[in-house]
Amino acid sequence: MSEQYRGRVAVVTGAASGMGRSMAAELARRGARLALCDVDADGLAETANGCRALGAEVETGVVDVAEYEQVLRFAEAVVARFGAVHDLFNNAGVGFAGTVSNSDVKDLARVMDIDYWGVVHGTKAFLPHLIASGAGRIANTSSIFGLFAAPTQSAYNAAKFAVRGFTESLRLEMLLAGQPVTVSCVHPGGVRTPIATRATGTDPGELAHLAQLFDRMARTDPDRAARTILDATARGRARILVGADAHATDLLVRVLGSAYQRPLARLAARLLGSSGG
Repeated sequence: MSEQYRGRVAVVTGAASGMGRSMAAELARRGARLALCDVDADGLAETANGCRALGAEVETGVVDVAEYEQVLRFAEAVVARFGAVHDLFNNAGVGFAGTVSNSDVKDLARVMDIDYWGVVHGTKAFLPHLIASGAGRIANTSSIFGLFAAPTQSAYNAAKFAVRGFTESLRLEMLLAGQPVTVSCVHPGGVRTPIATRATGTDPGELAHLAQLFDRMARTDPDRAARTILDATARGRARILVGADAHATDLLVRVLGSAYQRPLARLAARLLGSSGG
């Protein structure tokens, strides 16, 4: 599938670390020209330097995806540099753990601003250019938590379910309008990235415990995740499941429907403690 990206201009948000960095590097190996952004200037520079070492032409921007004007300015800079945009990977995201009762509204809003509105902002800023390219592709990162809900993850669940709904609706709109843009929704399972260790939360002890659980359960290497995402995006897949846990969860929820919630509550009580945060 490497030829599917050669010479194309690909945008990756959240490119300073984790899956974003791995996707950027894999795109560089496949001959893409890159537009990378993140709020982490130092991490972004490291990613960009690594991609240049692989032979890629790279444009970077220190961008807060929660701020639409910043994303718009980045889109303008990318088009000024490359003249076109072909692929958009809306990947930036943050984690937060806390029950609804114990979470401040501002904490819930921060997750929505980055994880959901960041996807909306990226899509709105780049979609006209993707259409103009005549062969555009969008891959929006939801999560395994866009397939099922979990206690203490209400903010993250809400954002990732919202990304799923937004992305699936956008795909239908592109199909109905006959626009030359394929749209994919990405549902990674446990990928070994820093998202859990960098997450915020209402209870430091619980947060540390969740990070340890994530480290034990995250089985998918980010480079492998990147290859899966890029291959499936090139094929125009509507739903991209990353990791065996994502495939298993998708099947379980399809079979059980909402009945998954009671056994999950019992499992969470054992893993997290009966207080649930």
